[in-house]
Amino acid sequence: MMFALDHVAVQTPDITGTAAFYVREFGAEILYQDASWAFLRLGQGKIALVTPQQHPPHIALRVSHEDLEQAAKKYGRAIDSHRDGTRGIYLKDPAGNTLELICYPPDYKTL
Repeated sequence: MMFALDHVAVQTPDITGTAAFYVREFGAEILYQDASWAFLRLGQGKIALVTPQQHPPHIALRVSHEDLEQAAKKYGRAIDSHRDGTRGIYLKDPAGNTLELICYPPDYKTL
């Protein structure tokens, strides 16, 4: 399986305030934001701000469509479709940390 680190997601009860913090203190660029989720470019990487009710904190690895399909079958997971057109599955590593395998559609505007 080929992959690239896509983003790290951290939970916050205050998407707007937390996004403003990263913009003000670290010069982050807001790529997308709504009441329950924000996506920011932070240096060379990306960070997702999520509410505890919406998503677990996680590390997301970008994979191909084929690798996502194979992983879903291997781990017995249904592939979720996300509001931005991406698709993915969540897994746990042996220590209980959440990983997301995420796949972007071919025509997706790269963030």
